[in-house]
Amino acid sequence: MAAVIKVIIPAFNEEWAIGLVLAEIPDLVSEVIVVNNNSTDQTARVAAEAGATVLHEARQGYGSACLKGIDYLKQQELWPDIVVFLDADHSDYPEELGQLVAPILEADVEMVIGSRALGQRQRGSMMPQQIVGNWLATTLLRWLYGVRYTDLGPFRAIRFKTLLDLDMRDTTYGWTVEMQLKAAKQTLSVREVPVRYRRRIGTSKISGTLKGTLFAGWKIITTIFRYL
Repeated sequence: MAAVIKVIIPAFNEEWAIGLVLAEIPDLVSEVIVVNNNSTDQTARVAAEAGATVLHEARQGYGSACLKGIDYLKQQELWPDIVVFLDADHSDYPEELGQLVAPILEADVEMVIGSRALGQRQRGSMMPQQIVGNWLATTLLRWLYGVRYTDLGPFRAIRFKTLLDLDMRDTTYGWTVEMQLKAAKQTLSVREVPVRYRRRIGTSKISGTLKGTLFAGWKIITTIFRYL
């Protein structure tokens, strides 16, 4: 029996990008859940018209949207085998989803991180502060948790039961690093695979503003130290 793979996409004001993202998701995915995170544009309508299951989460925050999607999957009679997370801004390449889940399907790996650092990045796809912040966070994870990551990239796959065991809590930008450090603490089998990364459509809510950049950086660093 083929593995059941489902996708969760947090989305805040991504009406111009979400349709492109959904169109590029491969057929091996059985359901795509777009979590409309209090958007003020037509994100929800575009996603629904493209065939996605649309949920609504009024509590602002990347982690809040991810948790909403997880709660939805928990209520289903048949749980998915694998859940994939990716962004709604068209910066990831959804067609690479097959190579992202391959280590889980073929090599008994529990979680896979799509590494932008190991893959090809389009010029301007990551701001300098993102690159530096990513390096700092992965360096701290190596020093404090003894695990070697090259990226905190949003494009990732994980066994659903493993995800539930991680007991994810963060509601904002500490989500990705929380998942990776908890995986380290539980000595899970984790692999990174190279993925491509391109300039997003529209302006980033994080790196596009000084406030967003500082808040995201603070959340990531404090999350790393919180679980020591």
